[in-house]
Amino acid sequence: MVLSRGFRGRSTRPDPGRVPPGQYLTTDFPVLSAGPTPRVDRDQWTFSVRGEVDEPITWTWQQFRDLPSETFTVDIHCVTKWSKLDTTWTGVSLDTLLDEVETAAEYALAFSDGGYTTNLPLDDLLDGQAWLVHEYEHEPLHPEHGGPIRLLVPHLYFWKSAKWVRGIELHANDEPGFWETYGYHNYGDPWKEQRYNGD
Repeated sequence: MVLSRGFRGRSTRPDPGRVPPGQYLTTDFPVLSAGPTPRVDRDQWTFSVRGEVDEPITWTWQQFRDLPSETFTVDIHCVTKWSKLDTTWTGVSLDTLLDEVETAAEYALAFSDGGYTTNLPLDDLLDGQAWLVHEYEHEPLHPEHGGPIRLLVPHLYFWKSAKWVRGIELHANDEPGFWETYGYHNYGDPWKEQRYNGD
């Protein structure tokens, strides 16, 4: 087949300044979960910080919603190779929550409804790098995407942004979470293609 010059359509090559290597762009929002979607009663919802802390802290839904929220736009990158640009979220910075916590811990293990866990260095949750989000594109976060609350850590692969998150355990030593135990990379930097153990 012969195509006339200029008849090939627009290039779909992603911007290498915004899209990590090995990723493709999507305008959809794929749903990937390790188990069934929990349906959470907000009256029963709590979020806790526990582990290596002087005093464990638990927020109820209303206490959490009374915290200052911010709306921001970020790019997100899934280990299954899709990236989605300019996603807008509303949530509470982890800086706000962890500002009330006294700890010498260096690692965090986020835990969720359904038993899912994922581990992160505590430094990756601070300094404006992570949020607990309750809105996506100015609408309440749908349960399929982790609502009512999910962790959002956009500088790491999306499996680190735990859906249906219920709390964080702080530890002196790193402990692998669910996917990390099954061979995913312990850290998950999309710009270094840290998909699996050994990458």
